[in-house]
Amino acid sequence: MKEKSTEIFENAPIPKAVFVNIIPSIISMLMVLIYNLADTYFIGMTKDPLMVAAVSQATPAFLFFMAVGMLFGVGGTSLISRMLGQGRNREARNACSFCFWTGTVVGVVGMLLMIILCEPLSWMVGATEGTIELVKQYLFIVAFGVPFLIIANVFSNIIRAEGKANKAMFGMILGNLVNIVLDPLMIIGFGWNVAGAAVATVLGNVVAAVFYIVHFLTGKSTLTIHPREYRAGNQIAVGVLAIGIPASLNSILMSTSNVLINNLMKAYGDLAVAGLGVALKVNMVAVMLLIGVGTGIQPLLGYNFGAGNRKRFMGVLKFSLVLAVSLSIVMTIICYLGASPMVSAFLEDQQAHEFGMQFARMLIISGPVLGVLFVMINTIQSMGAAIPSMILSVSRQGLIYIPVLFIFNAVFSSARMLVIAQPVTDYIATTVSIILFIFAFRKYFKDNSRGESA
Repeated sequence: MKEKSTEIFENAPIPKAVFVNIIPSIISMLMVLIYNLADTYFIGMTKDPLMVAAVSQATPAFLFFMAVGMLFGVGGTSLISRMLGQGRNREARNACSFCFWTGTVVGVVGMLLMIILCEPLSWMVGATEGTIELVKQYLFIVAFGVPFLIIANVFSNIIRAEGKANKAMFGMILGNLVNIVLDPLMIIGFGWNVAGAAVATVLGNVVAAVFYIVHFLTGKSTLTIHPREYRAGNQIAVGVLAIGIPASLNSILMSTSNVLINNLMKAYGDLAVAGLGVALKVNMVAVMLLIGVGTGIQPLLGYNFGAGNRKRFMGVLKFSLVLAVSLSIVMTIICYLGASPMVSAFLEDQQAHEFGMQFARMLIISGPVLGVLFVMINTIQSMGAAIPSMILSVSRQGLIYIPVLFIFNAVFSSARMLVIAQPVTDYIATTVSIILFIFAFRKYFKDNSRGESA
């Protein structure tokens, strides 16, 4: 007998199945957005643009460890949802335990390295003479939360694989709410400034990680993190890493590209760096919502791929693409028209505000295609298509973006053209994602099709 939580994957009407899965995912992503904006907003209340720049410069290091969480979270979700679709529940439990314990060990090692290498890491991510002490302070404190950050990111994904999207959402919301509530208290109330933002971030991740651990320890899940269920063999490690590494590489390359553009943007001054950091936050309003659509449908697609239900798989994909395109257009209009007031919430300095508003409007040029891009990325991952997933991951923020960024920097020598490199990349990457999906679908679904009830 099937678990009630996975019944919706197989039998619910497609619109209902999609919305039940994407709404919690979208809410989770929006909470991540709010938590990111809260840090910048309350740091902005110090009236010190160098503090805003410092938090922006420290972000890539933080994103790197989120990428490690994605390695086990996205890779584990893809594998576990396919295993559940195939009725391989015991192996799904083994995979869940593998993701937890391996991710935790990597998190502890990462924490120690970040503490030891704090100063060189600060220079590496783009700190300037004016911001180096602030960046070091932020990264040193955040390092203590790295294991919890990884656990929270792993299980905010994996719990969705068993159809418990609301539970995954609640853990994310709880952690982010703790961060948001503590931000004004620690940044403004205690006067801890950048250190306060870092402490609030650590405590938020601790709360989220503990919530997910308690979920498993109370036996409310069909999955488990018990060490006796830990297995790396039987294609579990390979299955997780085959999709997890490409997904993680995308985030790592995103972090790397942020480091590169921060370093290139330093030539135009700290205020330009501050403006870029805020513009990226504004652009995240659209990006996070559309990522929510993509990640929300991945377990649904993975389950039906594992079950060999080609007709339902395509039905979910088509409905999701229409929805994603509609949301993309709406969010593009909102972010473009609302760029000035949104930037004003974080920056009062006139020159920094001007940079931020112009950069935000340039970044949202890619808005109309972002929905398609994120749906395609997650669809390819749901099929366990390792090679197409890897190609797409290294292309968007690596093989495409980095050359475009350096070419634009060499040819135009303009802060604004540095920012335009991202929208140009996104249009190219969307085209590549569609081509890769067609290839992956024809190859991986060839002998895996039942084509029955939708």
